[in-house]
Amino acid sequence: MSLLPLVLSWTGLGQVLLVLGSGLGAVVAFWTTRLLLRHAWYTHRLSCFSKPRANSWLLGHLGQMQSSEEGLLQVDDLVHKYKHSCSWFLGPFYHLVRLFHPDYVKPLLMAPASITMKDELIYGHLRPWLGQSLLLSNGEEWSRRRRLLTPAFHFDILKNYVAKFNTSTNTLHDKWRQVVAEGSTALEMFDHVTLMTLDSLLKCAFSYDSDCQRSVSEYVSAVVELSDLIIERRHKILHHWDWFYWRTEQGKRFRKALGVVHGFTREVVQKRRALISQQTKSDTNLTRQQRKKDFVDIILLSKDADGRGLTDEEVQAEANTFMFAGETVKRWLKISLRTQSFPPINSAPPSPSLTQPLPKGHDTTASAISWTLYNLARHDHYQDKCRQEVMDLMQGRDRHQIEWEDLSNLPFTTMCIRESLRLHAPVQAVTRTYTRDMELPGHRTVPAGAICLVSIYGTHHNPAVWTDPHEFRPQRFDPTRTADRPSHAFIPFSSGPRNCIGQKFALAQLRVVVALTLLRFRLTPGENPDLGNGTRPGGVRRLPQLVLRAEGGLWLRVEPLNPEELEDE
Repeated sequence: MSLLPLVLSWTGLGQVLLVLGSGLGAVVAFWTTRLLLRHAWYTHRLSCFSKPRANSWLLGHLGQMQSSEEGLLQVDDLVHKYKHSCSWFLGPFYHLVRLFHPDYVKPLLMAPASITMKDELIYGHLRPWLGQSLLLSNGEEWSRRRRLLTPAFHFDILKNYVAKFNTSTNTLHDKWRQVVAEGSTALEMFDHVTLMTLDSLLKCAFSYDSDCQRSVSEYVSAVVELSDLIIERRHKILHHWDWFYWRTEQGKRFRKALGVVHGFTREVVQKRRALISQQTKSDTNLTRQQRKKDFVDIILLSKDADGRGLTDEEVQAEANTFMFAGETVKRWLKISLRTQSFPPINSAPPSPSLTQPLPKGHDTTASAISWTLYNLARHDHYQDKCRQEVMDLMQGRDRHQIEWEDLSNLPFTTMCIRESLRLHAPVQAVTRTYTRDMELPGHRTVPAGAICLVSIYGTHHNPAVWTDPHEFRPQRFDPTRTADRPSHAFIPFSSGPRNCIGQKFALAQLRVVVALTLLRFRLTPGENPDLGNGTRPGGVRRLPQLVLRAEGGLWLRVEPLNPEELEDE
């Protein structure tokens, strides 16, 4: 009892605070020492790689990476100077090796999945949204999910999706015709194409007709909100720590949008699971035959060698990942027309309008389509050749629709698509870490735990690999000319065990959309009407965010090839 007065006295309080302060100081000193020793160890281990000039030994290259045209030009300079790789430090926290040559990229991307990890620097912020999905899982869990999901991207399944690609593209072109009929011919491609790819993805994933090309749903708004907030979080170093982020206004908005997205997928999965169970009990295929299986159906029915399938939570994670990685929206951008903010979650959707601000997608497919149309608009002789190829394919048909069998009969159009994917790859880089040291050419070693930043942009623009790498030359992908090219010179979908599982899906949609667009419209470079003469045709400044975009938008002029269709509007 005699201790209580002592503790409550000023002297006692001072002693308590001194002990607490000393303890806290010891923890901080230990953490700082450990961090600096780790930094020194990685600096020594990575000394076998050339290192560009850093701000200091402690800060390294913090702040030097730019998400802008200048940032891409910086990569060009690194490629020109260092040829294949260099080391890069972001303070004492992150230690990277940047790689941009096929010979150095290949050993990393082809490494066994069992030792390949997705680093938390890039992917950690996605975990609350996507859970332990295929994109974020590692080791045996990743292998099991990959086996269960592979049937969802089988050719027989992709055949069913082509009709949905046609339907969504038709809606897009109807909008374009209406815009032209109203007197405007300059369109921002990302605004329109992103909603089209989102529309088709919702159809393929959930058999859900959202009508998102003409109106806005709560689910679409929430996905846009999540994408936007993830981009913001990446650029604020304090927001990288969860305990701080969830107490911020942005963290609270993230939780709210997350509830909407997870609620939507949870309801879809639970209803579909109940329907499948009911069909099994009734022992009838009548209902099952009334519609073709979508992505959710297929992964709900998938079983591993032990007869185990995915739980509802695991199916929801994969469905969310399919929407995110395949094309789900991307504010990794801004709102179309850039004049209004996106409708908040739970607000009433605006009335359908062809001129209202539309959500932009984060979708890699939308980026690939937009840049392909841009490159063809800038090279009308290639555009004409692709159009003639499509017209020859459609000859004698009453209805202009691309069928699955047509996709293999568009060789030159496919060459143009691949060259566009090389020149303007939607994703500029992928990152990996490894659980063991990785040996590279030239007696260089990447230590376990270091972040390997595989520069897709740098590899695709490396003059040691590609002649005139900044020129659009579809002939590079003529099958007769590809034999001598290094296997990892062209990696728009990454490569190896952890490559993009949906790349066949993306390439199929690319060919459908590009073919139908060229069949119906002539494309020429356009200008941003808000900037007037400030944006010259061909003077686009690239904007590398989560996917490659363009500053101020990617504007093209569209001219319907059948003007009489406008009179029928």
